[in-house]
Amino acid sequence: MAFREKLLTVPPPIEVAGRWVKRYHVTADPAGIAPDVEKAAYAILPQLLPEPDATPPATFVVLHRGDDDGAYLNAYSWVWDNVLHFRGAAAGQPVVGCPDRDAAHFVLTERPWIGCVWELPPVLHERDAWVRHLLAPDVPDLDAYLTDSLPEGTTGDR
Repeated sequence: MAFREKLLTVPPPIEVAGRWVKRYHVTADPAGIAPDVEKAAYAILPQLLPEPDATPPATFVVLHRGDDDGAYLNAYSWVWDNVLHFRGAAAGQPVVGCPDRDAAHFVLTERPWIGCVWELPPVLHERDAWVRHLLAPDVPDLDAYLTDSLPEGTTGDR
């Protein structure tokens, strides 16, 4: 099967455990991610977040519904001013340690993987947005960062 980019949607940011969370959803399904999968992913999200430090409390997540039974939640949190902390969870994919094929049964993953080709485009954008709004200006602007997201469309071909 030939490689194809997937669809990317950008729900509004939410607050979770005292952190602002920018959200990206990736799927090949034009209907988007099923509500039960989304609900289960965001229920486990607090377990993926680091302890607060002096860094503005910001995280971005990529929720990816695979073409099989798998679903993946990657949480990238800004810490130590300019470092990304990563933690992930998965559902429905026994290869990464899931106990069953239920796409709404998320478990923490311990693999050192930070994302697949469809999950990585937001990482580049978020790096540049963090520099643009938090590191480069004389006065950091978390609100501007939170409104600066990769545009919806596809995961590539930009």
